[in-house]
Amino acid sequence: MSDDSPQTLAQRMSSAFPAPQEVPAQFRPDSSAYERLFLLDGKVRTWEGATSEVLSPICLKQGGRCERTPIGNVPAMDETAVMAAVDGAVRAWDNGHGAWPTASVSSRIEAVEGFVARMIQSREEVVRLLMWEIGKNLEDSRKEFDRTVEYIRRTIDALKDLDRTNSRFAFDSGIVAQIRRSPLGVCLSMGPFNYPLNETYTTLIPALIMGNTVVVKPPKFGTLVHQPLLGAFGECFPPGVVNFIYGPGGRIIEPIMRSGKIDVLAFIGSSKVADLLKQQHPHPHRMRGVLSLDAKNPALVMPDADLDTAVRESLVGALTFNGQRCTALKIFFVHESIAEKFLARFCDAVTALPFGMPWRDGVRITPLPETNKITELNAYVDDAKAQGARVVNPGGGTSYQTLYFPAVVYPIAPTATLYDEEQFGPVIPVLPYREESEFLDFVTHSNFGQQVSLFGNDPVKIGRLVDKLANQVCRINLNSQCQRGPDSMPFTGRKDSAEATLSISDALRCFSIRTLVAAESNPANRDLIEKIVTGRHSSFLNTDFIL
Repeated sequence: MSDDSPQTLAQRMSSAFPAPQEVPAQFRPDSSAYERLFLLDGKVRTWEGATSEVLSPICLKQGGRCERTPIGNVPAMDETAVMAAVDGAVRAWDNGHGAWPTASVSSRIEAVEGFVARMIQSREEVVRLLMWEIGKNLEDSRKEFDRTVEYIRRTIDALKDLDRTNSRFAFDSGIVAQIRRSPLGVCLSMGPFNYPLNETYTTLIPALIMGNTVVVKPPKFGTLVHQPLLGAFGECFPPGVVNFIYGPGGRIIEPIMRSGKIDVLAFIGSSKVADLLKQQHPHPHRMRGVLSLDAKNPALVMPDADLDTAVRESLVGALTFNGQRCTALKIFFVHESIAEKFLARFCDAVTALPFGMPWRDGVRITPLPETNKITELNAYVDDAKAQGARVVNPGGGTSYQTLYFPAVVYPIAPTATLYDEEQFGPVIPVLPYREESEFLDFVTHSNFGQQVSLFGNDPVKIGRLVDKLANQVCRINLNSQCQRGPDSMPFTGRKDSAEATLSISDALRCFSIRTLVAAESNPANRDLIEKIVTGRHSSFLNTDFIL
């Protein structure tokens, strides 16, 4: 590919898009069964109003044209419809008196176990929809589904561990108490398009299993992905506990927030939108935020870095799912003494990346789902060029329809938009540095504080950098890419990057609050508590041990 001119590369990109009959039969989506469906009060219903057409980033060639493929329609709900879903969740919550929030932990676990068993049956259909809706390759689509299933199972195990600890009584200063975790209320869960299944469920499932009721607003891209699972939600949980709504967020979310009926906002997206949503709530101090937001994760490639490792990890970190991840590496500081050598090897690695349709074996560059994304990426590159940078990899920035070949842009000026804005796509800004202070200044003055990657082998330098970075970001990766996993480890950020911490155990705490039953430890009170426990008169106050 290194000998391709942009024109030749564009021609090869054009040939990557198939005619309808060229799509392998096992990967053709059939979303007709999910047309117009939504979930309200435990029932899967058919929407009779206006709809929004879902267009795939996968373009098909027909009649001399190559265009995005319509793959289904989803409800375009109005305020009345979305508030009906919210009211269903409010009724199921019933001021904390509902059947779900008062259910025993073991009952909630049983319901979630039933759901995951049903979910697995829809694996192939969900994987197909991930490929067609957001252009995620087959391997990563399967990983997203399987990781979500594993996340749910590990969440169940974590809750069992938590409940076993909480089944004991505490004695202190003449007080006997049992401390457990209680749900918070009605949760609005809004996931991102890049992981529409996994990251939606990393808030939805812990919220549910802790006893909250939930209204889910799927992302604009990645909406159909949830449709095969609506029936399982309706069958496995009481009416109103899970509800799905659809429509433009700018139109349907404001009335929900202004109603004041949302107790928890679980949102994965931009900090600007999160700020707006909070401001719309009449009592923002009463609403808990669980937010995973923007990031501009930088990498520092030091003079003594192992270039094989640095290039390999940088490639994966910058371009997995076309760089459309909050955890992606989004800017590189490379020491001036090795900058040319690093760039040569990194550009060779980028050039070797296969592009094409998501079902093709080994493909790494796939169609972009956002309708104006290529125009946006070109604007970043043009701005950087105007300030002295150039695209240094052959064919970088070449596009055809929804395919965009990654652009490595060097040297980036601090005044360029790419220097401090999150590009969320396959444009990789690189700049040379002389002193580590340049990198530290970038991290310190950045609006974001999620992660960094350090590539080097000097223990003194890296140790000092760790100490300075630990109060600026929440994860420091040594000789490895930035990433979320494993799910047992904390995932959060400083500044505009996050609010609250998501990991399997942390999420259970995010969607609950510590509550205790306490009494003076005298014979009468101890006798009362013993009778409540042995008579099984309370789901909250008990010593049950879940195996």
